[in-house]
Amino acid sequence: MTVGGIVRESLALLRRHAGRVYALALAVTLVNTVPDVLRQLLVYRDPSLAHALLVDAVGFTTGLIAQLWLTGALTDLPGTGRVRPGGALGRGTATALRAVRTSPAAVLAGVVLGGAVSALLTLPASVAALGLERVIGPLDAPSAGALTVAAVSDVVASAVTLPFLAVVLVLTAGSTRHAAGKGSS
Repeated sequence: MTVGGIVRESLALLRRHAGRVYALALAVTLVNTVPDVLRQLLVYRDPSLAHALLVDAVGFTTGLIAQLWLTGALTDLPGTGRVRPGGALGRGTATALRAVRTSPAAVLAGVVLGGAVSALLTLPASVAALGLERVIGPLDAPSAGALTVAAVSDVVASAVTLPFLAVVLVLTAGSTRHAAGKGSS
């Protein structure tokens, strides 16, 4: 399957199963928001760029875990339409690794497209609330309202984009098996 085909099939699959998939993505995002907000509070009044980068590394790690878990939970979606939460982190990790080996271009397309949508959803609100210098660098004690606006925009962006990359990974990892299955018939 081509990269464009995987992207189109991912969007079609998300449309068919939107309610279940986005509800699960919202739940995963809300669970991930707890450490996300806590990590920001750790450097709330700390203007250190080194600490801000460390906090971002923690955020990347928790976000990656959320992405892998959701990917694992959605591995059966193309075939059965079911969501399978049990053992999802291990399945998601294996699926992501298989997808990267199968088609790095498709995975990169999923990351870039999901990242672009995420940026469109979160950057305008975060820049308006926090200011560009705080979005790029240390938070330097923003108001509670500004921090809340930025956190809510992050939740929205994650809940919208995590499922897209998860389905891209699932379809990419499975595309070799589907092609092999078609060839053996």
